[in-house]
Amino acid sequence: MCNRYRLRAKASAIVEAMSLDELGEVSLPPEELFPKRPALVVRQQGDARRADVMTWGFPPPANARGPVTNVRNLASPFWRNALANPERRCLIPATDFCEWEGETGRKIARWFDVPSLPVFAFAGIWRPMEDGACFAMLTCAPNPLVAAVHPKAMPVILHAEDHGRWLTAPIGEAQALAAPFPSQLMTIQ
Repeated sequence: MCNRYRLRAKASAIVEAMSLDELGEVSLPPEELFPKRPALVVRQQGDARRADVMTWGFPPPANARGPVTNVRNLASPFWRNALANPERRCLIPATDFCEWEGETGRKIARWFDVPSLPVFAFAGIWRPMEDGACFAMLTCAPNPLVAAVHPKAMPVILHAEDHGRWLTAPIGEAQALAAPFPSQLMTIQ
């Protein structure tokens, strides 16, 4: 599962790719992003999109060890409220993401990107918390390119024209966007 990604882009590229008016007073987090750390997200607020910094990972249910960073089972009651409420959906800007290949002790980081989109967005959900807000990214079955490295899942990468639908559509229409991004539009390093 994706637990490492990067956002190596200038603020102006992020603003353009996410259809923001500006980043506002948001400071960009480090380029390399990991669970339990702050990251940039974009959410709908009224008629405008707003950039925020939130912590990656929902608080775990009672039987889990760490934060829940990936939303895999869209029917789970754990995610139902956030998915059903468009105000709790977000875009997670990224430039590439990592999956690990190989045997334990000899794993190699493989980075996936979308060359035609210098900044793309993962589908995410977020939750307000007492000490800030947190988010998690949706995952889906992998496309053939990602499956060769990680056969279980890949992050849901949204087509640019679907950003608005993800942020505002009814739950059924939004969940239909949780599909593998086309392999032919991606590269691996």
